[in-house]
Amino acid sequence: MASTTIQVSRETRDHLAALAGERGLTLGQLVQQLAEQQPTAEQRAERLAAARDHVRNVIGLDLSDDEFDRAPDILGNIYRIAAAKAAAARDTA
Repeated sequence: MASTTIQVSRETRDHLAALAGERGLTLGQLVQQLAEQQPTAEQRAERLAAARDHVRNVIGLDLSDDEFDRAPDILGNIYRIAAAKAAAARDTA
C-alpha cells in the first residue's frame, strides 16, 4: 500500500501518537482506523437507502421516503433510555 504524509500541529501529532501507543498501533494504523469509523456523506446515504430497502422488502413495510423522514428516531430513543438507566444505576450504586 502506498503511503502519504499529512501535516498536523505538533500537539495533534503527539496526541495521536499517544492514542496509537495506548492501543498498540502505529500512527498510520490509528489514522486509518479513525478514518474507517467515519463514513462519508455518500456512504451514509447508501446505508440509509439500504436500510429503507430492507424495511420495505424484508420487513414488508411500504413506507415512502417522506414517511421515513417523519418517523421517530427509535434507535436514538432506545440509546437515550439505556443511558438514563445506566446513569440511574450508577447514581444508586
